Amino acid sequence: MKKVFAVVLALVMVLGVLAACSKKEEPKTAETEGELVVYGSCEEDYLAAACKKFEELTGIKTTYQRLSTGEVPAKIAEEKGKPSADVWFGGTNNPYDQAAADGLLDNSYVPANASHLTKDMYKDPNGYWYGIYTGLLGFMVNTDELARLGLEAPKSWDDLLKPEYKGLIWLSNYQTAGTPKLVANLMIQLKGHDEGIKYLVDLDKNIQVYTKSGSGPSKNVGTGECVIGIGFLHDGITQIVDNGYENVQLIVPSDGTACEIGPVAIFKGAAHPKAAQKFMEFALSPDCVELAAQNGSYQFLVIDNAKQPEQAAKFGLDPSLVWDGYDFAKAVTDTKQNVEDVMAALNGGDDRFKTE
Repeated sequence: MKKVFAVVLALVMVLGVLAACSKKEEPKTAETEGELVVYGSCEEDYLAAACKKFEELTGIKTTYQRLSTGEVPAKIAEEKGKPSADVWFGGTNNPYDQAAADGLLDNSYVPANASHLTKDMYKDPNGYWYGIYTGLLGFMVNTDELARLGLEAPKSWDDLLKPEYKGLIWLSNYQTAGTPKLVANLMIQLKGHDEGIKYLVDLDKNIQVYTKSGSGPSKNVGTGECVIGIGFLHDGITQIVDNGYENVQLIVPSDGTACEIGPVAIFKGAAHPKAAQKFMEFALSPDCVELAAQNGSYQFLVIDNAKQPEQAAKFGLDPSLVWDGYDFAKAVTDTKQNVEDVMAALNGGDDRFKTE
């Protein structure tokens, strides 16, 4: 009898171990995924507020890191299918397009809240990213410094080539930020490939600083360190409204401009896919996007059930001001080559392009 009992006991123990092992190997579900890692390319205050709100609403522990849009795909590509983050949030869409083409993003989940997007252009046609905001590209100038120098503010892209602006212009780095990628696409579409590249080479002669992040120029206009900054005009609103720099003037180029679309996406191979899907739904909701204006980010929102920031409307930064000839689909396919062509024409760039 003792032998039988011992055999039964041994079988029970073996079955228990097998069950435990089996349990450990079960795929994660929405209930078991208690963590989420977010890489954000919007401004850090908005990123922090969004991640905090998501954690409060879901109970999912959420950590984040702010990286420029150029840094994110390079980092994910190095990780070879095992990304250190689950979700990418904010920034400009051109690097997202390249990341999708390189197989770094996942399009298997279609968020229900995407039904609230106001236009089809605010999502990737293949479902790799979905837009949460849009912002106009333009110039921010320090009116005090221009007056001191006896100069008028530039009104057009061609004006930026005037010799009197030499050493006064800041732009972000083609290799680390999304903003100049949009500049390159716009110039090449406006002027044709060769003339567009020539324009950017000529513009380079007037540029004093290339910043790592797209918002870098805007943050230095109010102080006068940067006299003319090229970037997204909602970043200029932040300097005027939140930081009190009334000497900052916002300019929509008279010869045409384009806009960014700030997306959210899930990385292919994300460790917490169910939590990432929850974040995707959150990012496309008023709970998330209305936090932007509360944290110094005044982009136009692209979902129909959210309240637009009053500041964006006050400064007239309507998305309808985008040049109607700008081809978003062409930009998707051409961005990588356009940037390579610009950098080749600049012989790889000088010390101004070195960022830590």
